[in-house]
Amino acid sequence: MPREQTDQLIADNRKAGFDYHILETFEAGVVLTGTEVKSIREGRVNLRDSYVRLEQAEAYLLGVHIGQYSHSGYAIHDPTRSRKLLLNREELNKLLGKTTERGLTIVPVRMYFKGSRVKLAVALAKGKKAYDKRETIRRREIDRETRAAVKTRQR
Repeated sequence: MPREQTDQLIADNRKAGFDYHILETFEAGVVLTGTEVKSIREGRVNLRDSYVRLEQAEAYLLGVHIGQYSHSGYAIHDPTRSRKLLLNREELNKLLGKTTERGLTIVPVRMYFKGSRVKLAVALAKGKKAYDKRETIRRREIDRETRAAVKTRQR
């Protein structure tokens, strides 16, 4: 009888949703060291200002800060080193084609545990213009006001 896989959220890149139109998401594994995984379990991860670069038919995660593990001895890691992403060959080819063809970018959206493995949701995204960002803020404020109006009516 297989156990259910529950995704436990580690870190979320909310700024990516504000700065980019997210077109398609992919699930990728991350190559990590032992102290990095322990540090991630402590929640010492920051996905802000991170991005994915494709080099020689491989994907690398850059700009992610994984802090030092609190109980590490001599085994320490560089907090901002580049980390290899594990994607299928078809997914890599698709990402490579779309980023070179249309000028799209690849941004990490969220990091989570799937079972005992660390997974990263990366998104194929297009940058928003300033007027798009203003529209996002306006829409968020309208939604907040309508929720407040409905809440007061229900009382």
